[in-house]
Amino acid sequence: MATVVTLILVGAALLLLETVLPGMVAGIIGLGCLIAGVSVAYVNFETRTANFVLLAVVVGLTAGALCWFKFFPGSRLGKMFISQGTVGDIGTGKPELLRQTGTAVTPLRPSGAALIDGKRVDVVTEGPFIDKGTAVRVVSVEGMRVVVRAV
Repeated sequence: MATVVTLILVGAALLLLETVLPGMVAGIIGLGCLIAGVSVAYVNFETRTANFVLLAVVVGLTAGALCWFKFFPGSRLGKMFISQGTVGDIGTGKPELLRQTGTAVTPLRPSGAALIDGKRVDVVTEGPFIDKGTAVRVVSVEGMRVVVRAV
């Protein structure tokens, strides 16, 4: 019985370590220990006891995984491994450019660059091409897209 308990406890510990160690080696060895523990139980004990060991391992793995998924992300250790950065907002919007005027630095066919408020900005036109050196006004800012019109 001590062999079965030892294999199951070592397997569970290795599966826990797998969540913080790279490479999947600890997880594979841990899963192997769990399977070996259940197999040794089927060899050394009667079927009813071995089935109880198998049921305990499956229930323990399920409960442990659910608890891990619920509590690990909010824990102090979990916060070290989980990125706290914002996803999806790259902060490239330029609403301060709206209704500003500038000069086309390149021909806008329909995209190009303009000098607006002393900064080179990638812009697109509303439709018609604009020649280099033409005065332009920003008519809308849609995320990273700055739309201009000839003045």
